[in-house]
Amino acid sequence: MNKSQFKKLYILCNISLLGAALISGLSFVAQKIGMTYTGPFTFNTLRCAIGSLSILPLIYFFRNSADLNKINSSKTLLFKGAFIAGCVLFVAFSINQYCMIYAPASKAGFITSLYVIFVPVIAVFMKHKMLMNVKISILLALLGLYLLCSKGSLSFEPWDILLLLSAFFFALHIIVVSHYSKKVSALALSCLQFVFACILSAPFMFILETPALANILAGWKPILFIGVVVTGAAYTLQIFGHKATHPVLATLILSSEAVFALLGGVIILNETLSMREISGCIVMIGAIILSQLTPKNKIIQK
Repeated sequence: MNKSQFKKLYILCNISLLGAALISGLSFVAQKIGMTYTGPFTFNTLRCAIGSLSILPLIYFFRNSADLNKINSSKTLLFKGAFIAGCVLFVAFSINQYCMIYAPASKAGFITSLYVIFVPVIAVFMKHKMLMNVKISILLALLGLYLLCSKGSLSFEPWDILLLLSAFFFALHIIVVSHYSKKVSALALSCLQFVFACILSAPFMFILETPALANILAGWKPILFIGVVVTGAAYTLQIFGHKATHPVLATLILSSEAVFALLGGVIILNETLSMREISGCIVMIGAIILSQLTPKNKIIQK
């Protein structure tokens, strides 16, 4: 791949990541509504099952593409990557969804968004040394998230540890898909990871909860939206975005979902933004722009 082709792919990947952040940010209301009809494991089982099924038409439509042709030469690697990604996603989804029952939404959103810190920490342990502008971007993103998500004092609660743990697993998921998305089909990897996450969630759905068909049918609209649009579309866009974007830079772009969540509240729910929240949006946007001022997408110092 020459320089011009990589630049086009890099821009397309960044747009995909921004699209994933947009969808995730605007999906919060639907996710909260869907949870009123089911328990967390039932919700996760359904979203993952629907998410994987929603990708099948895309796999068929693009069956002759260069991306899907990778399956023939890397089936073992594909299943290995999908299994690891699915296991990590299952843990992240399960912990996060369960904590959402008890933790305030704003606080849960802020703690979960701390994956923006965990990804670069993991990257450092993988011998990646970040450039100064990326370090500053991470700090700005953390400040922006605090301004956006925190409401009053952030007192410690037992659920905070679990939310922080879920943030770590979301960060680990980003690292995993970033590694495998460059080697296997993005569509196939996205589809199979949800299959494994669904298989892992289903036993807990029956053991710990009592899923009722009537409740599922009553909440079919938000559940279907989360399954198809958020799980299927957003996570597939995310995996594609990792093909040419370093996981730390991808994380900074994905963290903009907090901005889109607030803007969604303004546009859809007619909510108003405080000066604190407007400041947070500005800081977050500045962090993302600053992170992109890195030559040739290299954040590793030689």
